[in-house]
Amino acid sequence: MTDRNRERLYNKDRDREIYADITAIPPLVVRADGRNFRRVLSDEFEKPYDERFAKGMAKAVAIFFEKSGFDPKLAYIFSDEINFFFLQVPFKGRIEKLDSVIAGFLASAFTIVLDFKEAVAFDARIIPVCSGEDVLEYLVQRQAEAWRNHINAYGYYGLQESGLSEKDAEKRLKGMKAAQVHEMLFRNGVNLNETPKWQRRGILIAKERYEKEGYNPKAATEVTVTRYKIVQLWDLPLFGSEEGRNLIAQLIGNENIS
Repeated sequence: MTDRNRERLYNKDRDREIYADITAIPPLVVRADGRNFRRVLSDEFEKPYDERFAKGMAKAVAIFFEKSGFDPKLAYIFSDEINFFFLQVPFKGRIEKLDSVIAGFLASAFTIVLDFKEAVAFDARIIPVCSGEDVLEYLVQRQAEAWRNHINAYGYYGLQESGLSEKDAEKRLKGMKAAQVHEMLFRNGVNLNETPKWQRRGILIAKERYEKEGYNPKAATEVTVTRYKIVQLWDLPLFGSEEGRNLIAQLIGNENIS
């Protein structure tokens, strides 16, 4: 086969990649979700929440910050969901690249951190945002979902502990209002308002800026340099509160929230 024919075949194959050039313009959020994690999380993990699993998620995200080549401003985690906020992205914003690389990296990091023997997978999707206010509103919504997930998780396993099968517990839970789930659990000694905050409100991973004193040998002077460290915040306020708003503004830059 001649070089010209090879080039012609390559171009023909490239033309079939009809979604390859679809791009997203930052700022944006990439949300990754664990796929079929209920199957993966065997009896070695506590139900409805397991701190080792949560720490594994947080560690995998910290590794993403450090080694993926991406530059997220923050990541919000609850259950098996991870939300990354970006002001800039690589690959010229190509959606196929962003989704596949982020999901693949997370699956690899999470497998390493928790030493899984079975393969795990994440899917990913892109959510466009226009401003810091959009980011704040999005995080408020996801934190509300974390609370709903918290109620349902405790309700589901509480019903099983009462003797229902998995199928019957799922069916019964669908017919219950949040207040009924609260009441049922309270009768059994579980107060949902007193569970660990990370279960109710999620976890934030971010780069925290700090100043460090140093020395410039060429100028023979003391200097102050800016450094960043990865922090995990497990005791979150409600994002819709003044404290929560101030926290997000601090992490993504005050200029990004008007």
